[in-house]
Formats: sequence, C-alpha cells, structure tokens
Amino acid sequence: MKMSLKSTTLAVAMTAAVGASAAHAGQIAFDPTPFPTTDAEMRSVKTSPNVQINGTWQTSGFTTLLRSGDELPLLVGTSADPVLKARFGGLIKSDGSALIDPATGSQAISDSIDFNSFIRAGGNLFLVSHFETRPGVMYLTLLNQAATGILTPVATRPIDFSALKGGWVHCAGTVTPWGTHLGSEEYEPNARQWADNTIDTYNAAMSGYFPGATGWTFNKNNPTGTPSIAATFMNPYNYGWLVEVKVNPNASTDVAKHYAMGRSANELGYVMPDNKTVYITDDGTNTLFEMFIADTPGDLSAGTLYTAKWVQVANNAKGGSARLEWVNLGHATSAQVKTAIDAGVKFSDLFDYTTEEPAACLAGGRKTINKGHEGAATDYECLKIKTGADEAVISRLETRRYAALKGATTEFRKVEGFTYNPERRTAYIAMSEINKGMLVATAAAGNHKGGNDHIQVTRNDCGAVYAMRVGGLVRDTAGNLITSDYVARTIDGLVAGKPVGGDPLNTCDKNGIANPDNLTYLPRYNSLIIGEDTGAGHRNDAVWNYNLLDGKLTRIQTTPYGSETTSPYWYPDLSGHGYLMSAVQHPYGESDQAVPHTPAEERGYVGYIKFPILK
Repeated sequence: MKMSLKSTTLAVAMTAAVGASAAHAGQIAFDPTPFPTTDAEMRSVKTSPNVQINGTWQTSGFTTLLRSGDELPLLVGTSADPVLKARFGGLIKSDGSALIDPATGSQAISDSIDFNSFIRAGGNLFLVSHFETRPGVMYLTLLNQAATGILTPVATRPIDFSALKGGWVHCAGTVTPWGTHLGSEEYEPNARQWADNTIDTYNAAMSGYFPGATGWTFNKNNPTGTPSIAATFMNPYNYGWLVEVKVNPNASTDVAKHYAMGRSANELGYVMPDNKTVYITDDGTNTLFEMFIADTPGDLSAGTLYTAKWVQVANNAKGGSARLEWVNLGHATSAQVKTAIDAGVKFSDLFDYTTEEPAACLAGGRKTINKGHEGAATDYECLKIKTGADEAVISRLETRRYAALKGATTEFRKVEGFTYNPERRTAYIAMSEINKGMLVATAAAGNHKGGNDHIQVTRNDCGAVYAMRVGGLVRDTAGNLITSDYVARTIDGLVAGKPVGGDPLNTCDKNGIANPDNLTYLPRYNSLIIGEDTGAGHRNDAVWNYNLLDGKLTRIQTTPYGSETTSPYWYPDLSGHGYLMSAVQHPYGESDQAVPHTPAEERGYVGYIKFPILK
C-alpha cells in the first residue's frame, strides 16, 4: 500500500516514540494487596504497603485527605473564615441554602464522591471535587502541601451552579492540559418523559434544587422527586453535559456546560495532547463512544462531533476486536444549542415518534433504534426527525438518538474510563460489562428490536479493558478527512475479567478484574491503573496495576463493603511529589447494606498514594 508523505512521517514518529519510551522506561512494582477475608479487612481501605521504583523499595499506603460530611472553615476568597463552616459534600439549592434531608431535618450530605482535580491558581493549591447525585454538587477546597508532600484541607465551599440550573450526577472526570476541571453529567434525563407525561422519580430528583419545589426525598444513593413538581421546575435539556470548572487566582470559579460536545450519559471527557480532540464515554446500556474535535485548541465551546461505528473483526475471550469508523454528526456551537434550550425546545419539537411495533413504525417513514441508556427493555424506539427541525441542535440535545438514526453504533454496554499512553500512541477504554447490546441480537437478550447489531461478542459480565491504536489519516464514513492526529482506528480487548461459579458474592475471579471502571496511565512506566465498580463481581472493589510489558495484574487497593473505587488519577509532579488519587464512594451503599455498621462508616473517602517524581 502506498503511503502519503504525512502518513509516512507519522509512522516514523510513532516508531521513534515507542523506541524512545522503551529506552528510557522506568520500572514500578507494588506489593500485592491481599483479597479481604476478614470482617475487619472488608470494612477498611487497604493499600499496598510498599512500592518498588526503579529497583528501590519505599513505603506506600493510602492517606485520607477528606471524608464526606467533614466540617471545615468556609472558604472565602483564598482564606478560611474564622467563624463560618461548610460540610464537604453537603447538597445545596440554587439560592445557596442547604438542601434539607426531610428524614433528619439537617443538610443532606452525599457520600457519592467521584472525581477530584488538583488545580494550581494564584500560587495556591486547590481541590475540585464533584459528587455523583441528583442534584449534583461540586466543592472547592483550599489545600496546604507540606514539604514532605502531605496534603491538608484548610477550607472549603460549594461551587455555584445556579446560572446553569444546577449540576446533575457528576461522575468521572479529568484535568485538561490547560489546568481546568473537566467533569461530567451522567445518565441524562430522558426528555421524552416530559413530552409523554411519564417522568419517573429518578429524573424528578433534580427538582429538589429549586426553592419552592416540594416532594424531594433524600437517599444517599437514589434520591427521588415528585414527577409533577419536576414538570414545573425542571427542563431535562439542562442536564447531561460535560462541565468545565476554571479556578481563578482569587479562588473564584468560572463554570460552563459545553453544549457543543453533545448530551449523553457522560462518564467523562478526556482531552488528547493536541488540546482539541476529546473522547467522551457514554455509560449505560445501548450507548455510544464519541469524539469531539474543537475548532480552537483549549476552547470546547464549538466543534465537530463524531460517534464510533464498530466494524467487527473478531470475537475472542478478551472482548473481541474491531475497526472503528467515525460517523460525523456535524458542527455546532454551545451558544446555538443553549439558545434552543432557553427558548424551551421540547422533545416533541424534534421527533415524530410512536410506540408501535416495527412494521407499523416503518410504514410511517420512521426508523427503529436503540436510544440508550436506561436498559434493554426500554431502549427500543421508533422515530424520525421532524421536517424543518434544526439538525445541529438535535445532534447535541439528543446525541444518542441522532447518532442511531445516522448509522452509528448504539450497542455498547457501560462505556466507562479512558486514558492515553503517549509512548505507544494507544488509548485504553473500559467496558464494565460485556452483555445486552454487545451480544448477538436476540429476543432472549432483549436487544433485537432496534439498532444495527454491529457488535456480536461473547457475554462477559466481568467486563474488559480495550486498547485502541491512535493516529494516521482517517476519513469519516462520508469520506471526509477528520482534522486530528489522534483518531482511534482499531479497538482490541486487552484484559478481561473471568466469570466463576460457586461464590455468589464474588462471581468474577478474585485474581483478576471485575467490572473495570476508571483508568489512568503512568507515563514511561508501562503501568495502567484500573479501578473497579462491581457489585457481586467482587464483594470488595479493588484497584489494580496492569503491567503493559508482561501482562501482570497486581491488586494495589481494596475498599470497604458496598463501595466503589472512583476516579483513580495520576498527578506526576505536584510541587515535587507524585500522587495517585483515589476516592471511595458510598461504603455500604451499592451492596451489603444489611451488614451491621455505623453511619460514620458510610462516609465516602478522598485520598491518595504519594510517590516521588517518577523519572
């Protein structure tokens, strides 16, 4: 095959980069963390006691920085108020007042801590933390960093989202190359429920954010609301976006929802080294894998959105392999999408839809699709775009439905974490489960009505991590050149969990991963960190180190009963120290609620494992 000058240059550069990384690669090895066996171990955060870096052993361990509900001085400017206090993780209303838990009469506190960003601003070190609940909340915490690298919280405050109608289910996140917090809003509320007057209590929980709304009930893991109240106070199109937080030198914050990047069940957005290519993972059932290319590096307010099409090459025990093609969903700006939201656009303005079965549906010129994310039984839909509707707006407000109509793959199951290895020009992505839409479409699987049945791999409820080759000249499915050197071209299963029988509390092999969730990569050390979000797969969720050279998995952390490991993230150099961030979400919340425990044990953790700078 004849190569162009640009593709030849890129291939040489990729080869040189891999060779250079091999020559200068460091070595890292962790003492394994044993699988918990005693009640005491199952209640604790356990971490590798030692780590070997380039042949030298040093002590390690998890340091707790904050726990949900911690009371700290209120952060005012860059100082701690000597009198006023704030509770880390406390939910608030749009007017800044505390959102009250009706059961206790006091402020509702979320234990669902998720992503945490270290941000430098004005010579100060801050932590931006977001919580995965409805309403969502983010906190800004001023930190003190000792010469030893030990971090101490000084003061905290909630970040004001009132101008954006509040935040929603803030899941995973990343730090952008320009030093901002890029968060997410997962499980976007289904706008069709507002059109059909079928709003469920899950989506209605956001109504508690608005003063004057009633009927909100707090539950740490599943708050609910009254549908009729949500119909009055809540516009579903205000939620389901990537959210960027900039911390200014005076500790004020600028917050933005990036409407140009599309609306889906965002797990996270990951910005590639060119500062303009962003991968977006879409959690749930029958979902997407998206790529956004910004018009201007460092500015996510305008650009072109693409969604992946899986062209299967093979099925295997690691989750299969495929070529990735990219469907162009068009260009949009945040301003034009926000204008439509503010004008009150409704689902019924965008689509002609029906509940009829496929034969009658197709007779009306509609198309059957998988629209995600709620579950296979409810994902089938029959619709078409209304004549005269603005497709640029539809592509962002209803990204998954629009992508399905355009032929993209909407069959992924729980697309979770994403990270990038620049030495190998390889990206990694986690599929927490391989089932439902990823199986051959059958009535038994519940995924046979809509969609294109692009993915046909073997079921694995323990999930897998995939590797994706990045780079080269790539054209979209219409034949147009994609203007990025960071386009994923192939996807191949890298490491998969192993289902086992005999133990209903540990249905995945204890010596391997179960339901991989968030990922982070340690540059030059060939180490891929994998966090779990598992229920019955492993009774105690774990964080693993996967050695890319020899394929060895080492368990480096376990978390308490019923918790989830959220957003492990690598900070290579924070004033002379490296930090592997780790959060523990909702202990006793996902399972094991019946295990005797105190309310204090339910509090979430924010912590880290400290390293020297890895050279």
